[in-house]
Amino acid sequence: MTGDTDDIIALRAALAAAEARAEVAEARAASAEAQVAHLKHLIARMRQDRFGASSERGRRLLAQLELELEELETTLAEDAPENAADPAVRTTAPRSNRGRQPLRADLPRERVVIPAPTQCPCCGSDRLSKLGESVTETLEVIPRQFKVIQTVREKFTCRDCESITQPPAPFHPIARGRAGPWLLSTILCDKFLQHLPLNRQSDAFAREGIDLDTSTLADWVGACTATLAPLTTLIRAHVLAAQRLHADDTTVPVLAKGRTVTGRLWNYVRDDGPFGGPAPPAVWFRYSRDRKGEHPTDHLTGWTGILQSDAYAGYNTLAKPGRQPAPVVSAGCWAHGRRGLFKIAERDKAPLAIEAVGRIDAIFQAERTINGTPSEHRLAVRQTDIAPLVDDLFDWMRECCRRMSTKNPVAHAMNYFLRRADTFTRFLTDGRICLSNNAAERALRGIALGRKAWLFAGSDRGGERAAAMYSLIVTARLNDVDPHAWLADVLARINDIPNPRLHELLPWHWKAHQQVHNTIAA
Repeated sequence: MTGDTDDIIALRAALAAAEARAEVAEARAASAEAQVAHLKHLIARMRQDRFGASSERGRRLLAQLELELEELETTLAEDAPENAADPAVRTTAPRSNRGRQPLRADLPRERVVIPAPTQCPCCGSDRLSKLGESVTETLEVIPRQFKVIQTVREKFTCRDCESITQPPAPFHPIARGRAGPWLLSTILCDKFLQHLPLNRQSDAFAREGIDLDTSTLADWVGACTATLAPLTTLIRAHVLAAQRLHADDTTVPVLAKGRTVTGRLWNYVRDDGPFGGPAPPAVWFRYSRDRKGEHPTDHLTGWTGILQSDAYAGYNTLAKPGRQPAPVVSAGCWAHGRRGLFKIAERDKAPLAIEAVGRIDAIFQAERTINGTPSEHRLAVRQTDIAPLVDDLFDWMRECCRRMSTKNPVAHAMNYFLRRADTFTRFLTDGRICLSNNAAERALRGIALGRKAWLFAGSDRGGERAAAMYSLIVTARLNDVDPHAWLADVLARINDIPNPRLHELLPWHWKAHQQVHNTIAA
């Protein structure tokens, strides 16, 4: 009797311990989920604030939050009841519902049916009738496969005239190349889109049993750049046909005689979407060894229009009177000017800087309501609703600067606006002008990521190749085209298409053709 009592006590103790563990695990999971939800809410709010937090005010904070979110979700999965080591915890603790989305319907399905029992486990009867089924879907990946395509050209001889005939050799994506278009596209996208250097790609191929050394991959990248050069030329012509451009530049380390020098990648973005223009967006990149003002002057030779940029003095030559065919009209970037004030507000909590940022944010908020509308409508709204805000801001800044020393950081940041009042207020007289130069800055973000991966360009020619490939890949992304699929199709067809029809391969024409093709196939 005593033994039975001891067993009951031990079982009750074990049950209580299991329930306690389940409660602890549930509390930890709920706490982590609450933190995850809070962080997701913060990130969503920051991304919605396109002209403030998402662009510069919270970029560092956003990266930190995303990293913290990743760690929390990993911890949450590790501590989930279904992954607990103790069976009691796995069975008693409730499973959290994390709102998983269904898997895409167009993905191929492999049906695996678990063998059903042939007899009833309760009574042993073999008269079983199917009542239904439960389906659990699991996402799986198939490792990429390599294959060799043998192109056979049969020879025939004529028994009458003894002449020999053979079909002509097909065009290859690159001359004397052993690589198909999808392989070449993969290499290009891994290097310029995923920022994976060729030596790491070579190592990855070796792990999959394919011997492709770095020099071979480099030869293929160079050959592809030459093959695709006509499309880069067409993109340049399309960009320079715009009446308004965004311009910016970023650094790119370049290897030179055992050391690295700081080169530059310049970009010129055509984006008519903000004022409802029908022209597709595109970006043209150029490379230079330094940041001399002669480079944008050379890049934009013969072009005239509205140039949106930061206050870099190298663009000033373009706006000088007497320039042919006409001086460029300069438009300032409010996001760039706001950045200096925000840094002071964030670091020093200066009241004037905080108020200045708030006033500028009110202008951005009013501007958001007219994004994507025709230029005429934008101009009308700006003159009635936004111009008073701008006038009040500049009057307030002038009054503040009169009461501060010129060496005051806040006065210095405000004078960035006041010294260039004509360029910053130009958007009030032309509905095509944007409030910021964010289009050019967004096009450069991938290069900033790439610098951390490939560290430097191997030479000036390497910088020029990078500029050409970024022109193609970033333009494809601006048009919501998958660069991988687009480059593979272009490399497969470009040598068969006559020059007058090369424009059909540009991302926006290619996208329209693919949509028509998919509609017909459906």
